[in-house]
Amino acid sequence: MFGIDKNIILILGLTLPGIMTGIGAIPIFLTKNVSQKLLDVMLGFAAGIMLAATAFSLIMPSIEYGGGNFKAVMVTSFGILFGAVLIDLIDKYSPHEHLIDKRREGGSSKSLKQIWLFVIAITIHNFPEGMATGVGFGTNNIADGLTLALGIGIQNMPEGLAVALALARENYSIKYSFIVAFLTGLVEPVGALMGYGLVKIFEPLLPFILALAGGAMLFVISDEIIPTTHSNGFERESTYGIIVGFIVMMILDVLLG
Repeated sequence: MFGIDKNIILILGLTLPGIMTGIGAIPIFLTKNVSQKLLDVMLGFAAGIMLAATAFSLIMPSIEYGGGNFKAVMVTSFGILFGAVLIDLIDKYSPHEHLIDKRREGGSSKSLKQIWLFVIAITIHNFPEGMATGVGFGTNNIADGLTLALGIGIQNMPEGLAVALALARENYSIKYSFIVAFLTGLVEPVGALMGYGLVKIFEPLLPFILALAGGAMLFVISDEIIPTTHSNGFERESTYGIIVGFIVMMILDVLLG
């Protein structure tokens, strides 16, 4: 594709989406006075991209690889539920604090510094995205993997800015806020390698693994991103952000797929 070695595309596809979290945080050096309305629209856009990527690059391929029949739909359905429950359990029992709305969840977290609660929260959030990217490339369809990686990379950018802004508003230095936002994105290549490895090792389970990644993504979208964008009075604006993000990812899927 594009005259570039397949292995180079694979390496870039597994790593760049996470790095783009840090790229998205760069504007923090220019200003930290980003309006909540704009931030909610940007996060809504990110949720729309994730939603379309889940549908077109994970769930639909899961059904297709499974044979496109009723059995395939049932396998995909079970995979979606398993992925959602898995992330739910991790979210429920891992002590963490949501960066945007300050909700604390999980077990006792008194012994953990606040910054580590932040890191754990972002790990829970980003890992399924990385895993989805790796699973996408694991199908041996470079076009599908590239589309998924590009979509997740684009949606990581407003998330990176949101993390940096949240830390800066808690009076952390601009440099420190950027570094933490950048590092949280590096969780994704780890998840990507795991997802890629899962597909390669357990190739007969490909439909289930694709659906599992899709279910994990759906849980993050519904439990984390959308409630965050709908908690500050800009629900309608963020909803249009979701719709536009969905359309953008749908177009990318058609153009690159």
